[in-house]
Amino acid sequence: MRRASAIYPGTFDPLTNGHLDIIERSSKLFGRVVVAILLNPQKDPLFTVEERCDLIRASLSPSTDNVEVDVFDGLLADYANQQSAEVIIRGIRAVSDYEYELQMALMNRRLQPEIETLFMIPAERYSYLSSGLVREIAEHGGSINGLVPGPVEDALHAHFK
Repeated sequence: MRRASAIYPGTFDPLTNGHLDIIERSSKLFGRVVVAILLNPQKDPLFTVEERCDLIRASLSPSTDNVEVDVFDGLLADYANQQSAEVIIRGIRAVSDYEYELQMALMNRRLQPEIETLFMIPAERYSYLSSGLVREIAEHGGSINGLVPGPVEDALHAHFK
């Protein structure tokens, strides 16, 4: 399967070590992984889309040379089709994630039946981690060490100074 192409979509505001775990593991499974930042007008992002792209790129290890970072809006199924991706990767931390992600996967399958959705569980040490929790901890001056990659930790500290 190493030659297949996959999309890992999300807002990544900010990128967490849980996201990074899924990106790194996906890069070993697929020939090409596109980390696709969704432009969501209903969310008020902490970082601009350009900042998020830069932070993701700065957080990737050299072993993930098959990972690209891109931005999209509109339907994920259409974007995945435009990128010639065979797989959409979605991270699942809890049963509540699964219920939402199942609905999305079934709708994406209806829209683009040839594209599969792969649910990945982050490493156990990141199973409770979310971008929202990280933002809240950083905003209140708590330690985010070990929760996010170094470049993201630095950016969060700078943002909340």
